[in-house]
Amino acid sequence: MSSPISLAFKKANINNRPALLTYTVAGDNNKKKSLEILKAISNYVDICEIGFPHNTPIADGGQIQTSAYRAIKNGIKISDVFDIVKKYKKDKNAKPVILMGYYNMIFQYNESKFLKKCREVGVDGLIVVDLPWPENKKFASKCKKNLINFIQLLSPTTSSVRLKKIIKDSHDMIYYISMLSTTGGKLKVSPKQILLNYKKIKKINPRKKCVIGFGITEKNISKLKSSDGLVVGSQISKEISRSLNNRQNPVTNVSRLVKKLKNKIL
Repeated sequence: MSSPISLAFKKANINNRPALLTYTVAGDNNKKKSLEILKAISNYVDICEIGFPHNTPIADGGQIQTSAYRAIKNGIKISDVFDIVKKYKKDKNAKPVILMGYYNMIFQYNESKFLKKCREVGVDGLIVVDLPWPENKKFASKCKKNLINFIQLLSPTTSSVRLKKIIKDSHDMIYYISMLSTTGGKLKVSPKQILLNYKKIKKINPRKKCVIGFGITEKNISKLKSSDGLVVGSQISKEISRSLNNRQNPVTNVSRLVKKLKNKIL
């Protein structure tokens, strides 16, 4: 049986376009608004990545750090993140959910308990930024037993030997980090070069779905639409910040932005 993540890619492929993945920090700027944003953007996205707000992130740039700070300041806890996912997944238009976070949080919560909770609330996939291959093999296997996709990360410096091993061990989706930077950095590599690197990954196993993230914005997304999927995160965090600073409704503005992103890849 195909997973919801696989089905989302199939659906996008039928429509001859890449899947659109969005990243939002759970609880930004509060629990209620966070859930409203997810529901509003569901009209345009294929997969929702939801981040655990973290006070010491290693992969997140300034925009996402600001989002996380707002959520933490508003008292968001792990239980609130699960609650947001649970409520979102009850929505008739809900899309597959990938939770993104750091391993120390999962370790403190207890691995088995964490995965059980993920299944209960309807999490479809997990990205654990600081748990690379092969250290993630045991945890990835636990995820599979719980019908949760463990999403492996690849970067421009991943060696070809390592690429083959990671792809072989990957589940339904791989995440290619487009450049050596934190999230939201200005695209230091041309879209043409990103796609050349991306094609090398796809050549290893064309059946494995691979998405591109980091530095993807409304300005460059259309240049990368030959990929399986594209992830936009920092631009959404930036839009939430801008809306709050201008005393506007972030739900309306983020929804408008995601609609524009979708139109660029049709």
